[in-house]
Amino acid sequence: MFIIRLRKVFFTISALAMVASIFAISFYGFNFGIDFKGGSLLEVTYEGARPDVADLTANLDKVISSSHIQLAGEKDVFVRTKDLTDKEHTDVLNALTVGENKAVEKRFNSIGPVIGKELRSKAWMAIIAVILGIMLFIAFAFRKVSQPISSWKYGLVTTISLVHDILIPTGIFVYFGKEVNSLFVVALLSILGISVHDKIVVFDRIRENLRLHLYKEFTETVGKSLEQTFARSINTSLTILAVLFALFYFGPETTRDFSLLLFTGVAIGTYSSIFFGAPLLVWFEKLQLGKGSK
Repeated sequence: MFIIRLRKVFFTISALAMVASIFAISFYGFNFGIDFKGGSLLEVTYEGARPDVADLTANLDKVISSSHIQLAGEKDVFVRTKDLTDKEHTDVLNALTVGENKAVEKRFNSIGPVIGKELRSKAWMAIIAVILGIMLFIAFAFRKVSQPISSWKYGLVTTISLVHDILIPTGIFVYFGKEVNSLFVVALLSILGISVHDKIVVFDRIRENLRLHLYKEFTETVGKSLEQTFARSINTSLTILAVLFALFYFGPETTRDFSLLLFTGVAIGTYSSIFFGAPLLVWFEKLQLGKGSK
């Protein structure tokens, strides 16, 4: 199959994308939301017409140094700020009332910087734990397939692919200055789940073909397995992407970044299952035989 023949091209594309993502994360840094750095979130609604963003911003600038306004639906407004005292909370709520358009508080959350830092650490630990757990599960599931490559290499390839699948969307999000919050972590964990399912489908077909001894070379086995699962992987991913596109386009403002990250991650995960993960197995087999450059 052409994917196996052109694996170096796909490896290069993935490597460049991962390096670019690492550079973006290192250079721009994460734009942590109040979940992870501490701060306050105020949600208000308006009984009448919602004021213009420019008027709200002008009023808030008079009472607080920095704030971020996000519109939701037709009547609601989210305001993210630093951690507020009781007086500042009242001042911000009053500032959101413009003329006769009174702001009615729906929700107010405040998270201290220490708690935010702890949540951030636990979020990264959860992602790492999930990846390691998946690696061990794959290695165990393929324990009876030790030829021509060891079963643990299936787990290693899955781990490398999953890092690829979440690193690139994260780099894109960081580059565009998107907020990293609890929904961001949920999206990454969802990407891991969807992506590993797609990879197991491909790897399982490779395992079955190896057991049946239908092909002489491991390269041919992987290529034929990709041919047999290609349509299924693409069709399944297109179905998920269609749902996520609808959520992004028609869904509320508060879940737009979440659906966009999921859309990007699922697309990249599908790419890696077909064009990166399976060819990487072939590369390991060639490396084991001393033919890694061929």
